[in-house]
Amino acid sequence: MIKILIAEDQSMVLGALSALLDLEDDLSVIATAENGEQALLLAQQHDVDIVLTDIEMPQMTGIELAHALQRIKHRANVMILTTFTRSGYLRRAMDAGVKGYLLKDAPSDSLAQAVRQIHQGKIIVAPELITQAWGEVDPLTDKERKVLRLAYEGKSTEQISKAIYLSAGTVRNYLSEASSKLGAANRIEAARIAKQNGWL
Repeated sequence: MIKILIAEDQSMVLGALSALLDLEDDLSVIATAENGEQALLLAQQHDVDIVLTDIEMPQMTGIELAHALQRIKHRANVMILTTFTRSGYLRRAMDAGVKGYLLKDAPSDSLAQAVRQIHQGKIIVAPELITQAWGEVDPLTDKERKVLRLAYEGKSTEQISKAIYLSAGTVRNYLSEASSKLGAANRIEAARIAKQNGWL
């Protein structure tokens, strides 16, 4: 039996995925989470083979969840199921050790098949993403990404500084460096460019 943990912040999608996978004789959804932080805790409390996660979720994204599981050397394979076709997301996901990257509009029977293949050690990626993903390089550092994400949420320099325990001057430097790398006039434009490319 392949034991699955699903992380998805939309309740209806979470319920549908869970029901769909539980229909399969060899698959069992043993836990569900509404954000990455909750999923990380559950993954450590349960014997899990596959963590199936969305990317954009509150508290911790699917890619941050994959990184966290990688850091603690968790044995589960991470698989992303998302609506986002941004190439930057796929590159970052693969760098985080993700073994599968599927789009939510794929046929439903392909999901169960992909879970089985990933459990067997294969890497499964939506074919339409492969060629475009390797054309662009993510120019941002993790710190620049963090401050830009918070700026995108509308937080001021002071609020960002408190949230990630850096001085306001350091935050301004990261924002300025990120804007410069992305050829943006200001932090809002930089965040928008980074978001469009899947770098946030």
